[in-house]
Amino acid sequence: MTVHRILGGAFAVAAGLAAQVQAETWDMPTPYPDATFHTVNITEFADDVSEATDGGLDIKVHSAASLFKHPEISKAVRSGQVPIGEFFLSLLANDNPAFGADSLPFLATNYDDAKRLWAAQKDVIEGLLDAQGMMVLYAVPWPPQGLYTTKEIASVDDLAGLKFRTYNATLEEFANLAGAAPTQVEVPDIPQAFSTGRVEAMITSPSTGVNSKAWDFLTHYTDIQAWIPKNVVVANKRSFRRLDEATQTAVLEAAAAAETRGWEMSMAETEAQTKVLAENGITVVEPSEELMTGLREIGAQMLENWKAEAGDAGAALLSAYGQ
Repeated sequence: MTVHRILGGAFAVAAGLAAQVQAETWDMPTPYPDATFHTVNITEFADDVSEATDGGLDIKVHSAASLFKHPEISKAVRSGQVPIGEFFLSLLANDNPAFGADSLPFLATNYDDAKRLWAAQKDVIEGLLDAQGMMVLYAVPWPPQGLYTTKEIASVDDLAGLKFRTYNATLEEFANLAGAAPTQVEVPDIPQAFSTGRVEAMITSPSTGVNSKAWDFLTHYTDIQAWIPKNVVVANKRSFRRLDEATQTAVLEAAAAAETRGWEMSMAETEAQTKVLAENGITVVEPSEELMTGLREIGAQMLENWKAEAGDAGAALLSAYGQ
Protein backbone atom coordinates (compact mmCIF):
# COMPACT_ATOMS: atom_id res chain seq x y z
CA MET A 1 0.00 0.00 0.00
CA THR A 2 1.48 3.37 -0.97
CA VAL A 3 2.01 6.26 1.39
CA HIS A 4 -0.46 8.31 -0.63
CA ARG A 5 -3.18 5.68 -0.23
CA ILE A 6 -2.51 5.47 3.52
CA LEU A 7 -2.66 9.23 3.90
CA GLY A 8 -5.77 9.44 1.74
CA GLY A 9 -7.52 6.86 3.89
CA ALA A 10 -6.48 8.65 7.04
CA PHE A 11 -7.84 11.95 5.73
CA ALA A 12 -11.15 10.26 4.81
CA VAL A 13 -11.49 8.78 8.28
CA ALA A 14 -10.66 12.13 9.87
CA ALA A 15 -13.23 13.89 7.71
CA GLY A 16 -15.85 11.34 8.66
CA LEU A 17 -15.06 11.73 12.35
CA ALA A 18 -15.24 15.51 12.02
CA ALA A 19 -18.67 15.25 10.41
CA GLN A 20 -19.85 13.03 13.25
CA VAL A 21 -18.56 15.52 15.81
CA GLN A 22 -20.27 18.44 14.06
CA ALA A 23 -23.63 16.70 13.66
CA GLU A 24 -25.97 17.11 16.61
CA THR A 25 -29.13 15.26 17.63
CA TRP A 26 -31.97 16.92 19.54
CA ASP A 27 -34.44 14.59 21.22
CA MET A 28 -37.93 16.09 20.97
CA PRO A 29 -40.76 14.74 23.17
CA THR A 30 -44.32 15.27 21.95
CA PRO A 31 -47.56 14.16 23.62
CA TYR A 32 -49.55 12.89 20.66
CA PRO A 33 -49.49 9.85 18.33
CA ASP A 34 -47.83 9.90 14.92
CA ALA A 35 -51.15 10.25 13.07
CA THR A 36 -52.15 13.44 14.90
CA PHE A 37 -51.70 16.41 12.58
CA HIS A 38 -49.56 18.24 15.16
CA THR A 39 -47.09 15.34 15.11
CA VAL A 40 -47.20 15.14 11.32
CA ASN A 41 -46.36 18.84 11.22
CA ILE A 42 -43.53 18.42 13.73
CA THR A 43 -42.06 15.60 11.64
CA GLU A 44 -42.04 17.93 8.63
CA PHE A 45 -40.42 20.62 10.77
CA ALA A 46 -37.69 18.19 11.82
CA ASP A 47 -37.15 17.15 8.19
CA ASP A 48 -36.89 20.80 7.13
CA VAL A 49 -34.25 21.48 9.78
CA SER A 50 -32.24 18.42 8.76
CA GLU A 51 -32.38 19.38 5.09
CA ALA A 52 -31.49 23.03 5.72
CA THR A 53 -28.49 22.06 7.86
CA ASP A 54 -27.33 19.18 5.60
CA GLY A 55 -27.90 16.82 8.50
CA GLY A 56 -26.00 19.01 10.95
CA LEU A 57 -28.97 19.09 13.31
CA ASP A 58 -31.13 15.99 13.56
CA ILE A 59 -34.36 16.45 15.56
CA LYS A 60 -35.50 13.01 16.70
CA VAL A 61 -39.23 13.08 17.42
CA HIS A 62 -40.45 10.94 20.34
CA SER A 63 -44.23 10.89 19.87
CA ALA A 64 -47.14 9.71 22.03
CA ALA A 65 -45.47 10.75 25.30
CA SER A 66 -42.94 7.94 24.83
CA LEU A 67 -40.02 9.93 26.23
CA PHE A 68 -41.77 12.14 28.79
CA LYS A 69 -45.39 12.25 29.92
CA HIS A 70 -47.24 15.31 28.68
CA PRO A 71 -47.17 17.30 31.97
CA GLU A 72 -43.42 16.68 32.24
CA ILE A 73 -42.38 17.97 28.81
CA SER A 74 -42.16 21.69 29.66
CA LYS A 75 -40.14 20.86 32.77
CA ALA A 76 -37.80 18.67 30.73
CA VAL A 77 -37.12 21.48 28.26
CA ARG A 78 -36.77 24.04 31.04
CA SER A 79 -34.20 21.92 32.90
CA GLY A 80 -32.25 21.08 29.76
CA GLN A 81 -33.02 17.35 29.90
CA VAL A 82 -34.12 17.81 26.29
CA PRO A 83 -33.42 20.81 24.05
CA ILE A 84 -36.87 21.02 22.43
CA GLY A 85 -40.43 19.85 23.05
CA GLU A 86 -44.12 20.35 22.36
CA PHE A 87 -46.92 20.74 24.88
CA PHE A 88 -50.45 22.04 25.27
CA LEU A 89 -50.03 25.71 26.17
CA SER A 90 -52.73 25.97 28.81
CA LEU A 91 -51.14 23.17 30.83
CA LEU A 92 -49.06 26.00 32.32
CA ALA A 93 -52.10 28.04 33.39
CA ASN A 94 -51.30 27.30 37.03
CA ASP A 95 -47.96 29.08 36.53
CA ASN A 96 -49.67 32.15 35.08
CA PRO A 97 -53.26 32.69 33.87
CA ALA A 98 -51.99 34.12 30.56
CA PHE A 99 -51.03 30.60 29.46
CA GLY A 100 -54.71 29.62 29.62
CA ALA A 101 -56.26 32.51 27.71
CA ASP A 102 -56.85 30.41 24.60
CA SER A 103 -58.77 27.80 26.64
CA LEU A 104 -61.31 30.25 28.03
CA PRO A 105 -64.72 29.09 26.82
CA PHE A 106 -66.21 31.19 24.01
CA LEU A 107 -63.51 33.88 24.07
CA ALA A 108 -62.20 32.87 20.62
CA THR A 109 -64.27 30.32 18.73
CA ASN A 110 -63.14 30.79 15.10
CA TYR A 111 -59.73 30.86 13.47
CA ASP A 112 -59.68 34.61 12.77
CA ASP A 113 -60.33 35.31 16.45
CA ALA A 114 -57.81 32.65 17.46
CA LYS A 115 -55.13 34.38 15.37
CA ARG A 116 -55.94 37.73 16.97
CA LEU A 117 -55.80 36.14 20.41
CA TRP A 118 -52.39 34.56 19.70
CA ALA A 119 -51.10 37.94 18.49
CA ALA A 120 -52.29 39.48 21.77
CA GLN A 121 -51.00 36.59 23.86
CA LYS A 122 -47.64 35.94 22.22
CA ASP A 123 -45.51 38.69 23.78
CA VAL A 124 -46.76 37.77 27.25
CA ILE A 125 -46.11 34.06 26.67
CA GLU A 126 -42.64 34.69 25.25
CA GLY A 127 -41.72 36.78 28.29
CA LEU A 128 -42.98 34.17 30.74
CA LEU A 129 -41.18 31.32 29.01
CA ASP A 130 -38.02 33.38 28.61
CA ALA A 131 -37.90 33.75 32.39
CA GLN A 132 -38.01 29.93 32.58
CA GLY A 133 -35.12 29.51 30.15
CA MET A 134 -37.27 28.65 27.13
CA MET A 135 -38.06 30.30 23.82
CA VAL A 136 -41.14 29.95 21.63
CA LEU A 137 -40.46 28.48 18.19
CA TYR A 138 -44.05 28.24 17.00
CA ALA A 139 -47.64 27.59 18.03
CA VAL A 140 -50.43 25.72 16.23
CA PRO A 141 -54.12 25.53 17.23
CA TRP A 142 -56.38 22.57 17.58
CA PRO A 143 -59.73 22.63 15.78
CA PRO A 144 -62.60 24.18 17.77
CA GLN A 145 -63.40 22.00 20.76
CA GLY A 146 -66.60 19.93 20.83
CA LEU A 147 -68.48 17.96 23.46
CA TYR A 148 -68.25 14.15 23.40
CA THR A 149 -70.69 12.13 25.51
CA THR A 150 -72.27 8.73 25.94
CA LYS A 151 -75.76 10.26 25.59
CA GLU A 152 -77.50 13.27 24.08
CA ILE A 153 -76.89 16.56 25.92
CA ALA A 154 -79.69 19.10 25.51
CA SER A 155 -78.79 21.47 28.35
CA VAL A 156 -76.08 22.13 30.90
CA ASP A 157 -78.25 20.31 33.45
CA ASP A 158 -77.60 17.10 31.49
CA LEU A 159 -73.91 17.36 32.38
CA ALA A 160 -74.60 17.31 36.11
CA GLY A 161 -72.89 14.39 37.82
CA LEU A 162 -71.15 13.09 34.68
CA LYS A 163 -67.54 12.01 35.10
CA PHE A 164 -65.81 14.60 32.93
CA ARG A 165 -62.36 14.23 31.40
CA THR A 166 -60.05 17.17 32.16
CA TYR A 167 -56.45 17.93 31.22
CA ASN A 168 -55.78 21.36 32.76
CA ALA A 169 -57.00 23.72 35.48
CA THR A 170 -59.28 25.64 33.10
CA LEU A 171 -61.22 22.56 32.05
CA GLU A 172 -61.42 21.41 35.65
CA GLU A 173 -63.06 24.72 36.54
CA PHE A 174 -65.43 24.31 33.60
CA ALA A 175 -66.45 20.83 34.73
CA ASN A 176 -67.07 22.03 38.27
CA LEU A 177 -69.21 24.95 37.12
CA ALA A 178 -71.22 22.58 34.93
CA GLY A 179 -71.88 20.32 37.91
CA ALA A 180 -69.80 17.50 36.45
CA ALA A 181 -67.11 15.46 38.21
CA PRO A 182 -63.66 16.34 36.80
CA THR A 183 -61.21 13.49 36.17
CA GLN A 184 -57.67 14.00 34.85
CA VAL A 185 -57.05 11.83 31.78
CA GLU A 186 -54.27 12.21 29.19
CA VAL A 187 -54.93 11.61 25.49
CA PRO A 188 -53.41 8.09 25.23
CA ASP A 189 -55.65 6.95 28.11
CA ILE A 190 -58.96 8.26 26.71
CA PRO A 191 -60.27 4.96 25.23
CA GLN A 192 -59.63 2.97 28.40
CA ALA A 193 -61.05 5.73 30.62
CA PHE A 194 -64.35 5.68 28.72
CA SER A 195 -64.47 1.91 28.31
CA THR A 196 -64.03 1.35 32.04
CA GLY A 197 -66.51 4.06 33.02
CA ARG A 198 -63.86 6.30 34.53
CA VAL A 199 -65.17 9.16 32.36
CA GLU A 200 -68.45 9.73 30.54
CA ALA A 201 -67.89 13.06 28.82
CA MET A 202 -65.07 15.21 27.45
CA ILE A 203 -64.45 18.37 25.48
CA THR A 204 -61.76 17.97 22.84
CA SER A 205 -61.12 18.42 19.13
CA PRO A 206 -62.46 16.36 16.23
CA SER A 207 -58.83 15.32 15.64
CA THR A 208 -58.43 13.76 19.07
CA GLY A 209 -61.84 12.12 18.75
CA VAL A 210 -60.86 10.43 15.49
CA ASN A 211 -57.37 9.47 16.65
CA SER A 212 -58.89 7.95 19.80
CA LYS A 213 -61.55 6.10 17.72
CA ALA A 214 -64.22 7.68 19.89
CA TRP A 215 -66.96 5.67 18.14
CA ASP A 216 -65.73 2.60 20.02
CA PHE A 217 -66.78 3.99 23.40
CA LEU A 218 -69.23 6.92 23.04
CA THR A 219 -72.21 7.93 20.94
CA HIS A 220 -72.60 11.71 20.61
CA TYR A 221 -70.52 14.66 19.43
CA THR A 222 -72.07 18.08 20.01
CA ASP A 223 -70.37 20.79 17.94
CA ILE A 224 -70.26 23.55 20.56
CA GLN A 225 -67.00 25.13 19.22
CA ALA A 226 -66.08 26.10 22.74
CA TRP A 227 -62.52 27.36 22.23
CA ILE A 228 -59.46 26.95 20.00
CA PRO A 229 -56.48 26.03 22.20
CA LYS A 230 -52.91 25.80 20.99
CA ASN A 231 -49.90 23.57 21.24
CA VAL A 232 -46.57 25.35 21.51
CA VAL A 233 -43.13 24.15 20.44
CA VAL A 234 -40.32 25.56 22.57
CA ALA A 235 -36.56 25.27 22.76
CA ASN A 236 -34.22 25.46 25.71
CA LYS A 237 -32.48 28.84 25.29
CA ARG A 238 -29.03 27.58 26.21
CA SER A 239 -29.31 24.68 23.77
CA PHE A 240 -30.43 27.04 21.03
CA ARG A 241 -27.62 29.52 21.69
CA ARG A 242 -25.04 26.75 21.43
CA LEU A 243 -26.01 26.27 17.78
CA ASP A 244 -24.04 28.17 15.18
CA GLU A 245 -25.74 31.14 13.56
CA ALA A 246 -26.62 29.35 10.34
CA THR A 247 -28.26 26.48 12.23
CA GLN A 248 -30.19 28.90 14.43
CA THR A 249 -31.52 30.60 11.31
CA ALA A 250 -32.49 27.24 9.82
CA VAL A 251 -34.44 26.31 12.96
CA LEU A 252 -36.28 29.64 13.07
CA GLU A 253 -37.16 29.53 9.37
CA ALA A 254 -38.42 25.95 9.66
CA ALA A 255 -40.45 26.97 12.72
CA ALA A 256 -42.08 29.87 10.86
CA ALA A 257 -43.01 27.52 8.03
CA ALA A 258 -44.37 24.97 10.54
CA GLU A 259 -46.60 27.58 12.17
CA THR A 260 -48.10 28.64 8.83
CA ARG A 261 -48.52 25.03 7.71
CA GLY A 262 -49.93 23.96 11.07
CA TRP A 263 -52.71 26.56 11.08
CA GLU A 264 -53.69 25.46 7.58
CA MET A 265 -53.67 21.81 8.67
CA SER A 266 -55.82 22.61 11.68
CA MET A 267 -58.45 24.33 9.55
CA ALA A 268 -58.54 21.41 7.12
CA GLU A 269 -58.84 18.97 10.04
CA THR A 270 -61.99 20.53 11.45
CA GLU A 271 -64.34 19.64 8.61
CA ALA A 272 -62.60 16.43 7.56
CA GLN A 273 -62.43 14.85 11.00
CA THR A 274 -65.96 15.84 11.99
CA LYS A 275 -67.06 14.00 8.85
CA VAL A 276 -65.04 10.93 9.91
CA LEU A 277 -66.79 10.91 13.29
CA ALA A 278 -70.18 10.80 11.55
CA GLU A 279 -69.07 8.16 9.05
CA ASN A 280 -68.11 5.89 11.92
CA GLY A 281 -71.49 6.06 13.60
CA ILE A 282 -71.19 8.95 16.05
CA THR A 283 -74.26 11.17 16.15
CA VAL A 284 -73.01 14.67 15.28
CA VAL A 285 -75.35 17.20 16.87
CA GLU A 286 -75.80 20.94 16.48
CA PRO A 287 -76.15 22.26 20.04
CA SER A 288 -79.52 23.48 21.24
CA GLU A 289 -79.94 27.15 22.10
CA GLU A 290 -80.65 26.13 25.69
CA LEU A 291 -77.33 24.29 25.89
CA MET A 292 -75.38 27.14 24.30
CA THR A 293 -76.97 29.71 26.60
CA GLY A 294 -75.95 27.69 29.63
CA LEU A 295 -72.44 27.10 28.31
CA ARG A 296 -71.93 30.79 27.50
CA GLU A 297 -72.99 31.68 31.03
CA ILE A 298 -70.29 29.35 32.34
CA GLY A 299 -67.82 30.94 29.92
CA ALA A 300 -68.71 34.44 31.09
CA GLN A 301 -68.21 33.45 34.72
CA MET A 302 -64.86 31.85 33.92
CA LEU A 303 -63.73 34.97 32.07
CA GLU A 304 -64.54 37.14 35.09
CA ASN A 305 -62.68 34.72 37.36
CA TRP A 306 -59.74 34.76 34.96
CA LYS A 307 -59.64 38.56 34.86
CA ALA A 308 -59.52 38.73 38.65
CA GLU A 309 -56.65 36.25 38.77
CA ALA A 310 -54.73 37.57 35.75
CA GLY A 311 -54.65 41.18 36.98
CA ASP A 312 -53.02 43.90 34.91
CA ALA A 313 -51.31 41.44 32.54
CA GLY A 314 -54.66 39.83 31.77
CA ALA A 315 -56.32 43.19 31.28
CA ALA A 316 -53.58 44.22 28.83
CA LEU A 317 -53.91 40.95 26.95
CA LEU A 318 -57.68 41.32 26.58
CA SER A 319 -57.28 44.95 25.58
CA ALA A 320 -54.87 43.94 22.84
CA TYR A 321 -57.30 41.25 21.74
CA GLY A 322 -60.08 43.81 21.54
CA GLN A 323 -62.41 42.55 24.27
